[in-house]
Amino acid sequence: MPLKIGVIGAGKWGQNHVRIYKELGCELVGIADPDPATVAMARENGTKHFTDYMELLPLVDAVSVVVPTNLHFKVVSDALSAGKHVMVEKPIATTYAEARKLIELAKRKNVVLMVGYLFRFNAAVLELKRQLASAGKIQYITARYMHSSKPPRKDCGVILNFTSHLFDIINFVTEKKPKSVFCKKVNYLSPEREDCALIILDYGDFIANIEVSWLHPLKKRDMWVIGAKEKIYADFLEQMVTRYPLIVEQDRVVSQKEINVEVRKNEPLKEELKCFLKMAGGRDGNRVEEEELVMKMCEKSMESAVSGREIKLEL
Repeated sequence: MPLKIGVIGAGKWGQNHVRIYKELGCELVGIADPDPATVAMARENGTKHFTDYMELLPLVDAVSVVVPTNLHFKVVSDALSAGKHVMVEKPIATTYAEARKLIELAKRKNVVLMVGYLFRFNAAVLELKRQLASAGKIQYITARYMHSSKPPRKDCGVILNFTSHLFDIINFVTEKKPKSVFCKKVNYLSPEREDCALIILDYGDFIANIEVSWLHPLKKRDMWVIGAKEKIYADFLEQMVTRYPLIVEQDRVVSQKEINVEVRKNEPLKEELKCFLKMAGGRDGNRVEEEELVMKMCEKSMESAVSGREIKLEL
């Protein structure tokens, strides 16, 4: 039997979840959102509307949780406690301790808990991971995630909101875990939430430098992987990957013309929700422990920014 699906949170991104579940032919039982404006949206999609998500939970097998970050822990806890499979948008919670509690609860209830790190399903990220074999030993990585095209979020700062994506991408494509983190942040717009941060991760064999910002005029989600044999650039928004064959030695430089890699563009959210449905249907494993690492990296980045010290990551 097909899974009965619900969506909790019907803002702009929640509406994308609704659209894709319908495109995938799922049985969309209902949408839960206290905003009266979402009633019409539910009607247009031929599904029920609930102002209280607790009324939706008994009717479904699985839910997407697409609510503000500060509400993640409560909503996900309630859904897991009710024995429902959960796909929650990143970050899983606001603290590492909350993340641990949710992971343990999912294990006790024997249900899937998936965190929506969208870029794992982005065609350019997947191609970057494949191309790393030709790059040689990684020397360093730089990555950016920034924009100022809309007002900043008010549920968390850029470290939880933006760096969580980049942390996950770097860990995923390199299959490495960092040993330490050093972070500097600034709070120009709000004393509670940082609006930009610069972070250095030490992976032992290489370092990674990350820039995240709500203040930059450009909208960028991109990464350079500088290898001994090739330098690879990936633009995650445009889903483009370019290889630069370049060997730099003490006494010589050997370079060749750049190579534009063919990338078969995709809709990452659709691939992500396909994966969730597959896991919830018992046809794939639960990989939520990977998200525990990202939460620890975010928390230690904040600790570093406050203390002004490099922080060891005990993983």
